[in-house]
Amino acid sequence: MTQQGICTCWPGATVWLTGLPSAGKTTLAHQLASRLRADHCRVEVLDGDEIRSFLSAELGFSRADRDANVQRIGLVAEVLARNGVTVLVPVIAPYADSREAVRKRHEASRTPYLEVHVATPVEVCSERDVKGLYARQAAGEIAGLTGVDDPYEVPEKPDLRIETHTQTVQESAAALHTLLTERGLA
Repeated sequence: MTQQGICTCWPGATVWLTGLPSAGKTTLAHQLASRLRADHCRVEVLDGDEIRSFLSAELGFSRADRDANVQRIGLVAEVLARNGVTVLVPVIAPYADSREAVRKRHEASRTPYLEVHVATPVEVCSERDVKGLYARQAAGEIAGLTGVDDPYEVPEKPDLRIETHTQTVQESAAALHTLLTERGLA
């Protein structure tokens, strides 16, 4: 919609939630998405596991494949955000340079991008073990688990750091909603 040539569409943005497996990224994204939808915002959740099952199904977990997966998701997120959708991206994205490339893609199109570090300690993630990955890694069934025997580069200067192990899902979502509101994105 326009009003005298000024776009009155809700601003789009990408909110990249990075953190270890079982940190609470997807749970937080869905909680925030519900809240934003209740406020009549256009929202899409690009869940890393779902994306891997179709957009990146042929990729493995080498560094190059993980980077390709992040860049594909980053492209989809940027296109949606540039077109007025708030895109919540709960994806591990273990490498800082991959996340930075996604940020630069957004900057190039002048599309808002926020990096949120879901900073849950590996011990807590291992206890949660939502998908059984930590148990499988401990049993020697899998290798290359991010944060255990594969690197996770912690964001140095995220827009927000959320410690899901010290607050409820609702409190975490409220903190993220506050950030979006402060930035004029919610």
